[in-house]
Amino acid sequence: MKSPDELEKILKGCGNHRRVEMLCLLKKNPGLTLEQVAEHLHIDFRVASEHLRRMGAGGLIIKKYKGRYVCHTLTRRADDILTFLRKLE
Repeated sequence: MKSPDELEKILKGCGNHRRVEMLCLLKKNPGLTLEQVAEHLHIDFRVASEHLRRMGAGGLIIKKYKGRYVCHTLTRRADDILTFLRKLE
């Protein structure tokens, strides 16, 4: 079992309505860049960057570097969290 600190990082990675939106967006559109995520959600790229940073710290996204762009995809942990959230609906 993970430590309480590690579990807190995971929960903070998805503990915001905007981050849940990002998880759903990246589930449907894997490989989006920061700019594309911000554009899809109509938010400032700096706000999107901070959310993606927290999601990365929680192990919810993988960043793949392609030249000057960074593409974001979900991890297995993020898929599991989305499955759990759907059960709450």
